[in-house]
Amino acid sequence: MNAKSVSRWSRLRAPVATLAVAGFLGAAIIAPFSLPGAEADVDALAFQDRIHQEFTPNESDTADLVYVDIPVVQLPDPEEVRKKQEAEAAAKAAEAEKAAAASAAQSGGGDTAAAGAPPKYSGGGSPAEWMAAAGIAEADWGYVDYIATRESTWNPNATNASSGACGLIQALPCSKVPGNGYDPVDNLRWATGYATDRYGSWAAAYAFWTANHWW
Repeated sequence: MNAKSVSRWSRLRAPVATLAVAGFLGAAIIAPFSLPGAEADVDALAFQDRIHQEFTPNESDTADLVYVDIPVVQLPDPEEVRKKQEAEAAAKAAEAEKAAAASAAQSGGGDTAAAGAPPKYSGGGSPAEWMAAAGIAEADWGYVDYIATRESTWNPNATNASSGACGLIQALPCSKVPGNGYDPVDNLRWATGYATDRYGSWAAAYAFWTANHWW
């Protein structure tokens, strides 16, 4: 390399280095602003997966039980409390079943299913199919999904271990749902009436839930 080439490179090296640094900083500045969009895409994909997931019933009634959240500060050993709640719920269920059987025997047999809780849902389908069958507008599916996911994790057979609230949107009492509280379409039809009568719309019900964590 001759002296002229060295001199020319010396003059160009500083601007080239400056541009390289500027380009690197520009990439570092732009990248974080792309994250919210990426997160939104992930949420959208999770939503689609959730509402199109085919339902499979749990193998035991215990797996359908829902427990009310209690602050951890009140529960030094959450696992022990959970086991105790499960045992108490199982004991209550056994007592209720025994009482129903005794009542049916005294009345001459009767329909034991009518004397106890409604039958659990054993059909298939997905949340998207259930919402469509219940007549819920697709524009409201996101609001319904938000509430149902937190109330029952989209399990039609979800039952509150303490109160006995049942179904996708945890109707209390379960008998208030026309039809069967464990049937996902019946439960969603009832829930739509509740959302519109009490809040005016599913969107307003969602807004209340996000602010209060109940509805």
